[in-house]
Amino acid sequence: MNKRNFKPADAAELYQVPNWSSGWFRVSDQGQLEVTPAPGLHAPLRAIVDEIVDRGESLPVILRFPQVVAGRVRHLNEAFRKAIGEYGYSGHYQGVFPIKVNQRRAVVESVAAAGYEYMHGLEAGSKAELALCLAQKLHPDALLCCNGFKDDGFIKLALWGRSLGKNVVITIEKFSELDRILRQAKVLGVRPAIGVRFKLHARGSGQWEESGGDAAKFGLNAYELLRVVERLREENMLDTLVMLHTHIGSQITDIRRVKVAVREATQTYAGLIAAGAQMKYLNVGGGLGVDYDGSKTTFYASMNYTIDEYAADIVYTVQEVCKARAVPEPVILSESGRALTAHHAVLVMPVVDVTGPTRDIEEVPPPTEESHQIVRDLADILENITARNYREMYNDAAGDKQTLHNLFDLGYVTLDDRARGEALFHAILRKIAKLVQNEKYVPDELEDLQQVLADKYICNFSLFQSLPDNWAIGALFPIVPLDRLDEYPARQATLVDITCDSDGKIEKFIDLRDVKATLPVHEVGKEPYYLGAFLVGAYQDVLGSAHNLFGKVSEAHVFVRPGGKFTIDLFVRGQKARRMIESMGYEEPMLRDSIEDQVDAARRAGTLTPAQEYELLEDYGEELLGYTYLEYEDAGMEDIPAPEQGSDMAPADAPKVAADKAPKAGQKDFIER
Repeated sequence: MNKRNFKPADAAELYQVPNWSSGWFRVSDQGQLEVTPAPGLHAPLRAIVDEIVDRGESLPVILRFPQVVAGRVRHLNEAFRKAIGEYGYSGHYQGVFPIKVNQRRAVVESVAAAGYEYMHGLEAGSKAELALCLAQKLHPDALLCCNGFKDDGFIKLALWGRSLGKNVVITIEKFSELDRILRQAKVLGVRPAIGVRFKLHARGSGQWEESGGDAAKFGLNAYELLRVVERLREENMLDTLVMLHTHIGSQITDIRRVKVAVREATQTYAGLIAAGAQMKYLNVGGGLGVDYDGSKTTFYASMNYTIDEYAADIVYTVQEVCKARAVPEPVILSESGRALTAHHAVLVMPVVDVTGPTRDIEEVPPPTEESHQIVRDLADILENITARNYREMYNDAAGDKQTLHNLFDLGYVTLDDRARGEALFHAILRKIAKLVQNEKYVPDELEDLQQVLADKYICNFSLFQSLPDNWAIGALFPIVPLDRLDEYPARQATLVDITCDSDGKIEKFIDLRDVKATLPVHEVGKEPYYLGAFLVGAYQDVLGSAHNLFGKVSEAHVFVRPGGKFTIDLFVRGQKARRMIESMGYEEPMLRDSIEDQVDAARRAGTLTPAQEYELLEDYGEELLGYTYLEYEDAGMEDIPAPEQGSDMAPADAPKVAADKAPKAGQKDFIER
């Protein structure tokens, strides 16, 4: 890319925005990253963040866009409608959202509202989730699927749901659950609707391939499946068996695996009908992927198909098998969660500091007359590197550096010599990096050069709380600066969080052909610099941990309006320090009493004045009520541009208020955690 004529279109290509965003985000001609939840609607993310900061709220923050959730629900359902129409399929499609993917109220309610006309339902995998689902407003024919292992309480609650007129189906995960369901149904006098999960021989692809197959955690084998049919026939309740459920894993990367699994599932469905069951629903489970890296491949962070192709292949395969077996075409269900929610959430991470191997060295200190010969040798290497000899020079420099450290350990090299030698070595690496950056072939020993020289951008967030999948399973999320995308990003960086844990870092980034070791970023100046982690709306909210007692991040629920305008309809402040401390078994009064006793003792001992005593207690109390993340009251605030015109959250010149004060003017709703 041409550094001098760098344009927003170049940034879009560099960060692969068109490839992973599926049209929900774009780089504007002004170099701003914008959300685009519908045709004609767009809003710059930086303006939204500036509005939040201008009102006195602290970062980091998660931006949620319910319109994107609604758009994803419509896209999935319309894709199946289109395929059903094209193939003349006699059944229909009903989606089911597994709320384990994201139980946040705004997310579940957005799915339910957008899916009402499509009879889109919900899936619960626990008693708590079922209690949540029963309270939602769903279409009367929408499915409420109860998956997971169940006790009597879970089953009773599901049966009561049927008494309320909801289309609740209890899925048998292990054979022993059948008698439990039948017993509770007789006690309550409620006729159940029963589904059964079958262990397919077929397996998915990607990181969750082990979810399917004979060794899967959930489901019945073929013998147990037929035992369910016979047991229900004995009870004269065979008509209650209405659903066959299968699942081969999350984030399926290869569409061929989907087709193989659906074919086996449909054959099983036909077999159950042949055995006398009156089946209605064929639930093909979850697995619809998200293209996190935009490569459209079978790589674990991608998928080699679109939603439309997914729907068409499922409808075609089910119809083909049903015609061959001469059985009725079922209502097709899928339990897509990741594909519906991933795109709607963006984690905004402020960069609070930058470190690097030589960032603080303005110029390389030359050797002096007293410098060790090793230091002089490194200075000679730096001066004589060329495009022809850089590989030889690198190997010489690497050997000299190792010798330098060995001599230092033995006491033959001074600290000053070590400092000069290391500075010269990094200068050598930087010079070599410039020589090889445009080379088609890079020697093996120099492949990691860019990562070695990369800056570390310290971001105000906790990896364990906000991006746990990156830490736990190496999941990739697109990370992009929110603005300055009309400027060439001249720095390369890895990201580190503010936890006291060496694992709190991001060193792998998306790329079309491979996984990059560094992220292109801009030099950080006086103005705040924000990075956005995208596609974080699935699983990250519920899997986050409280490492170092960093709590839930604040959330802004944003509605985009015509003309580039937006409103923040709901702002949920992140967890306070005292809430995190109390979750560990402590009580706030106990903490305050302990500090007050120590303060009294210090004042009597003369180490605190009365004024200091008051100030210490006040500061301690404020921190208990404060955000668990770093808060810089004046860092770069004078350089933050005014909020973009058109925001309806509050006037741009409204006075700033502390983070623990009352809700903001113009804000429709407010929640304190």
